[in-house]
Amino acid sequence: MDKTIRKYKNFDEMKADEYRYWQSRPVHERVAAVSELTEEGYKLKGFKRDAFRLHRTLVHFERAPR
Repeated sequence: MDKTIRKYKNFDEMKADEYRYWQSRPVHERVAAVSELTEEGYKLKGFKRDAFRLHRTLVHFERAPR
């Protein structure tokens, strides 16, 4: 884990560096981070982990042939 402290002159520079960091990470690591943040957000709101899963398919759409 990189524990480097960086100082930025403005918010845009910080966001650009953050964007470059996440683009440098492998896809599986980015997806894992999104999953972790989503779970933590739901916990903060008091929802259970499995509360938002669909138990069945609601509607089927048939796509027109191309």
